[in-house]
Amino acid sequence: MIRVRDLRVRYREGGRPVDAVRGVSFDVAPGECFGLVGESGSGKSTVLRALVGLASDWSGTMSVEGEPLGKSRSPRFHRRVQMVFQDPYGSLHPRHTVDQALSEPLLVHGLGRERDRRVVQGLADVGLEESFRFRYPHQLSGGQRQRVAIARALMLDPVLLLLDEPTSALDVSVQAEILNLLHRLRRERGLTLLLVGHNLAVVAHMARRLAVMQAGEIVETLTTAQLRAGTPTHPYTRCLLDAARISRRRG
Repeated sequence: MIRVRDLRVRYREGGRPVDAVRGVSFDVAPGECFGLVGESGSGKSTVLRALVGLASDWSGTMSVEGEPLGKSRSPRFHRRVQMVFQDPYGSLHPRHTVDQALSEPLLVHGLGRERDRRVVQGLADVGLEESFRFRYPHQLSGGQRQRVAIARALMLDPVLLLLDEPTSALDVSVQAEILNLLHRLRRERGLTLLLVGHNLAVVAHMARRLAVMQAGEIVETLTTAQLRAGTPTHPYTRCLLDAARISRRRG
């Protein structure tokens, strides 16, 4: 589903160039949930932005469903690939109702005639009643807002979801609900997920394989079985694992 080779992304900060991603390579199989883990600034979210077309200054090769990606993305790409962002409040227009948020991708892609059916079904798919349709973001809890964001991403029946820390802005109890929702949707729809996060335990809950990023590079790729067995080889991965264990004990 995804093939990335020697991806490099550069941006400018304070007038000087910053190499945010440096030679990253990985593959994601159809139907798989693959994780990218690392601390803030490690480059993991920049990888998603490059894939979806929000980062323009990149080099290397990327392909989705076997089709090479260039500097721009086609309408077909945006129907097949959708992104869910970290902050569910920031990603929803504060003056638009849930109905408007879910309808917008349908109208942009010429599916306005299916609007009512798809919006109602989209809400049901993420566990929200039809009564939520005409509420505004400020009338929803954080978990409900993220459910709406996920429903919006599913409006066009994509095959691939790019998830940029979709639970980090939520309470721990709500995090579990959203992760379980994403797991169910992947199973029911045959979705491929690329999940980015800084919490090793959260990503390992969803993904069977993950890559650990540090300073713009992948330092280790391993399975969650290897992670649970305590066999990571890179010191940074072991530090993340120790931090996750301490967090669980405190919880």
